[in-house]
Amino acid sequence: MTAAQGVALISHQTALIIEFDSATTHAVKKGAHTHDTRQHASAVRSEHEFFGSVCDSLDGIAKVIVAGGHTGLADFKHYVTKHRPQTAPHILAYDVVDHPTENQLVAFARKRFEELETLASTPTAR
Repeated sequence: MTAAQGVALISHQTALIIEFDSATTHAVKKGAHTHDTRQHASAVRSEHEFFGSVCDSLDGIAKVIVAGGHTGLADFKHYVTKHRPQTAPHILAYDVVDHPTENQLVAFARKRFEELETLASTPTAR
């Protein structure tokens, strides 16, 4: 499914990516793969691989809201900015949320997209 809108719930170990339109939703769950090595920075490598696979899943979604806990969002935003600049323009907002269900997450995203569209269409005073 290629949708115009999507929401991703991100942590350091898991991601839930939901593409949706007015009638349907499609959810994909991803988990991080850990590398059991004593190699320096293997945790960073694992995180980069995981965040990269999340970005790959976001390809094809025109507008995305990324939600999650504060540190997971900050680390994902840093990764996207530094390593996936082609993905960054599709992410309209990074929002902190606290363990929503899939239905709550989609409802939150729909409302947030409406807010963002209202803000974009409001003329600014100078």
